Amino acid sequence: MIKVHVHTSGGHLEKSIPLSEISEVIKQKNHLLWVDVKDATDEDLALLQKEFGFHPLAIEDVGNPRQRPKIDLYDGYIFLIFYCVSRYERGQPIHAIQLVIFVGPNYVVTIHDGDISLFTDIKQRWQENQDAIGTHDAAILTYTILDAIVDDYFPIIDDLSEEIEDIEEVLFGHFDRGAQQRIFQLKKDLLRIRRIVAPERDVMNVLVRRDTPIFSENAILYFQDVYDHIIRVTDAIDTYRDLMSSALDSYLSIASNRLNEVMKMLTGWSIILMTVTLIASIYGMNFVHMPELRWHYGYVYALVLMLTLGGSLAIFFRRRNYF
Repeated sequence: MIKVHVHTSGGHLEKSIPLSEISEVIKQKNHLLWVDVKDATDEDLALLQKEFGFHPLAIEDVGNPRQRPKIDLYDGYIFLIFYCVSRYERGQPIHAIQLVIFVGPNYVVTIHDGDISLFTDIKQRWQENQDAIGTHDAAILTYTILDAIVDDYFPIIDDLSEEIEDIEEVLFGHFDRGAQQRIFQLKKDLLRIRRIVAPERDVMNVLVRRDTPIFSENAILYFQDVYDHIIRVTDAIDTYRDLMSSALDSYLSIASNRLNEVMKMLTGWSIILMTVTLIASIYGMNFVHMPELRWHYGYVYALVLMLTLGGSLAIFFRRRNYF
């Protein structure tokens, strides 16, 4: 499904532009064209290539849903790949949607699979940014899209931070054997976000180098703000990954200490039972010539001896913190 938005210099926004007229509209420099393509088919991509003159290699990258975030500079336009990250519920895996962006002098083309909830907010933010900055070129729309995507990372990072705090409380409060699984899941989520954000940081670094011919000096200042936000997200992810590694080490250390305590207790009780069993084994032998075999108090003597030795060993191990 293709949606076309045309924004004129007078502030008029039109949405029902025939697709076959796209190439004519972009020739009018006072018009800004935003084409949003959802679940693009081969016919849609062929139409875009025809109307905008996109390079076949760029069209080929669009058809690959597992592209690494990147930026390619073509003659007259920029090709970007970014990722929108979402999480349906706390504790659920991270969900990422690839967003392909073509940016020309007076047009922006976005291509993605499925719905992106951010786009509803992006339209309003785009209008607000145009009014605040006083221009309606493609750079401001591109900045609005990238800024909204990066800002949406922060709630997820905050959510992961709260989960990390909960895990720390579990580890150092009441030990939970299920914490290990949660730690590995968080490490996996952080790694997945890191694989997305790190290349996006490189993409933004290219945009702020001031050698992009499409964007003005004024627009690059706004991309610098997005770059700073990505740096913050990357630093937070690296910090939380270190915390998760420390939490995993703490979990293994606590589990090992608990195992040691159990082994100490079992060892102490084993020695006590071995001592008692030794006495019972000696007096359980069926030899005729045993000194206490026919003694009247032999049974009581054996019980008292077993209780005395067992109790003495229990007190000894208790003082050595075996129990």
